[in-house]
Amino acid sequence: MDQCPTIMIQGTSSSVGKSLLTAALCRIFSRKGLRVAPFKAQNMSLNVHITQDGGEIGVAQAIQASAAGVAPHVSMNPILLKPEGHRNSQVVVEGQVDHYLSSLPYQERKHLLTSVVKRNLDSLRAAYDLVVIEGAGSPAEINLKHHDIVNMFVAKYCRSPVLLVGDIDRGGVFASLIGTLQLLDPEERHLVKGFLINKFRGDVNLLTDGLDFLENYTKKPVLGVIPAITNLAIAEEDSLSLENKATSFSLEQDTLKIAVVRLPRLSNFDEFEDLESHPRIDLIYTCDPNLILDSDLCILPGSKCTMNDLVWLKQRELDSAIKQRMNSSKPTMAICGGYQMLGTVVRDPERIESINQEEEGLGSFPFETRMTHHKHCHRVRAKLHSSFLGIPTMEVSGYEIHCGITDLSGHTAFTIESRGHHGTKIPEGVATETFLGTLIHGLFRNPPFRQALLNHLTKLKGIDPIDSLQQQPDTEINRLADTVEDAVSIPNIEAMIFD
Repeated sequence: MDQCPTIMIQGTSSSVGKSLLTAALCRIFSRKGLRVAPFKAQNMSLNVHITQDGGEIGVAQAIQASAAGVAPHVSMNPILLKPEGHRNSQVVVEGQVDHYLSSLPYQERKHLLTSVVKRNLDSLRAAYDLVVIEGAGSPAEINLKHHDIVNMFVAKYCRSPVLLVGDIDRGGVFASLIGTLQLLDPEERHLVKGFLINKFRGDVNLLTDGLDFLENYTKKPVLGVIPAITNLAIAEEDSLSLENKATSFSLEQDTLKIAVVRLPRLSNFDEFEDLESHPRIDLIYTCDPNLILDSDLCILPGSKCTMNDLVWLKQRELDSAIKQRMNSSKPTMAICGGYQMLGTVVRDPERIESINQEEEGLGSFPFETRMTHHKHCHRVRAKLHSSFLGIPTMEVSGYEIHCGITDLSGHTAFTIESRGHHGTKIPEGVATETFLGTLIHGLFRNPPFRQALLNHLTKLKGIDPIDSLQQQPDTEINRLADTVEDAVSIPNIEAMIFD
């Protein structure tokens, strides 16, 4: 079986820009007429994409697939780790939860997963002209190298040239690049074919001495200095990116103030990107009850561990703020786990998510949720027929990803009309004039829903209407790819790949 060539992006640490640079290369080479696929052997993220056949992959690989002009598939991210606490993580293999692997310590998983990595990478290499591979964290983590299945393990398996990326914006980029290289084994250092310096601000000529030293010291070329790209409307995946998000409102009066409750295990926060990136929307992630009460819209988001985050919510008395807000008829939304918290009880008899078997909910609505081992993962289309803020009946698309079964009782907000490729008629969600709760993620990705929501919120606040139209994702990917192509020696990279 013929195997296409590969190119791999590794970094000196997390959040240096590996995911976006991988997406950029996918777009650059697909524009050259190549059939390109992204690949990341193992990802750790609570931001996930549900493929059309109901599999879970990291949202970054879905974006990279879009950049390559192909449909996302579980083979592009065959292993997904979803943190459940400081020590535990759920293991998703080829799109589905593997309960046995999830129960094993991290160091015992490698020998069971290496064949998964090889099989999926081989399948992509047989089907495409080029596979652009993304690493994870740093390849030089001494304590993790023995268990590595995502960095140099992959590069050595397919003999892939590696581009090592450093983030100059955080400082110490030359030490980071040289130190990472020095900590690699000789075979691994040989695979590193050049450096990329990312997120540079200012005059690149100021780097000349540093670049010359780096090349002379390592005998490897600097293939590009990529400028920092401002206001790039492409979803971030790494949980570290949440640390940099706003936690307090600005003083601007002509903006909508949206508070997302910052749950400890908040999941799929990328679905708020279309709101967060708008200049007249002030969206924050907060644990402050006063900000929750004072916002124009409060969102209780999804959670990887609904019961544990429900306990956390009560311990900080945020439950009182949410109930006070809802009793005052202030616009509120709850999504997936956040929605389940608002029922009378969450039950977990098999202790799937928690050591407790049940936890009393906030009691805002008369429904119960029971956790099961079966996870519902579907792309869905649904009809919204609610009275929430007067938003009209409309078709929406999104996805479900939840273990809990929620027993509804009245106030149905949606009818799910398709799951994946199958038609259905399933009542879903709860709606009142000022509240919308649903298990469906991705509502804000629907422009008609987003615009109708903003129209009603601005009217309630008495400010000028907000046009929700943003840069289309494909336009933003092109902007990313154009910037990288201008800054990086693509012919030299092509020579590494194809010569």
